[in-house]
Amino acid sequence: MKKAIYPGSFDPVTFGHLDIIRRSASIFDELTVGVLNNNLKTPLFSVEERVKILQEATKDLPNVKIDSFSGLLVNYTKEKDIHVAVRGVRAITDYDYELQIAQTNHKLSGGELDTIFLTPNLEYAYLSSSGVKEIASFHGDISMCVPEFIVKLVYEKYGFGEE
Repeated sequence: MKKAIYPGSFDPVTFGHLDIIRRSASIFDELTVGVLNNNLKTPLFSVEERVKILQEATKDLPNVKIDSFSGLLVNYTKEKDIHVAVRGVRAITDYDYELQIAQTNHKLSGGELDTIFLTPNLEYAYLSSSGVKEIASFHGDISMCVPEFIVKLVYEKYGFGEE
């Protein structure tokens, strides 16, 4: 069985993330979307909320499971017997950053963890969770960035109530 992990913060999950999830799910027998509990960031949504949101957003993908982890990705993948990480890259700046992480993970895993890079569909190449949060914080329209049920949740976090 070919297993992979798509790790990230997903705060919030965007159409770009969902594009990478769907395409990765078509490549691998089992895809784990790993929600990172990163103590260095102050997330909009808790890890538990992000897991629930992703479960709802991927409920039509039977080979996708959602989990959370903290610490090093290589430790999690070793524990779960996963040998491929999937990363999305939108631009060359993403690639430079992600390449360093991929090389570090490969070294830390003793060569047991490889990384594949997928570029998002061009219609989502501009999307980032931080951009979505910035737009939403000014009560801008984020409906072209995230699924409708997430729009409502994001606006509620910013105190805008029902939209």
